Amino acid sequence: QVQLVESGGGSVQPGGSLRLSCATSGSTLNTYIVGWFRQAPGKGREGVSCISNREVDPYFDDAVKGRFTIAVDNAKNTVYLQMNSLKPEDTAVYYCAVGRTWVTSVQTMCTRSYGINVWGKGTLVTVSS
Repeated sequence: QVQLVESGGGSVQPGGSLRLSCATSGSTLNTYIVGWFRQAPGKGREGVSCISNREVDPYFDDAVKGRFTIAVDNAKNTVYLQMNSLKPEDTAVYYCAVGRTWVTSVQTMCTRSYGINVWGKGTLVTVSS
């Protein structure tokens, strides 16, 4: 079974940038959808962005469109979430998750958390002045 390790979280001022990494092991990414989810204090978990080698377009939540990008490094089996123009409302624990490409889709996994079979432990992002 694939294992996930997130890194890159930290504290940043509003307007700053961070890059989160989700390193996977145990399998290639060709049959997985990889997503980033977040949970802010007192709120439910929400999908931020998801990507798959088998779909043309990644998914981004409206709240992060134009500010966040997602990319896959297949050689390193790692997915990156580049977060720019960070806002205080981006403060949350960010989780990486994977689902199988034959079970779910980029949009379905991100909007409904459907088909996720492995979660990472999370990395904290704090945006504050």
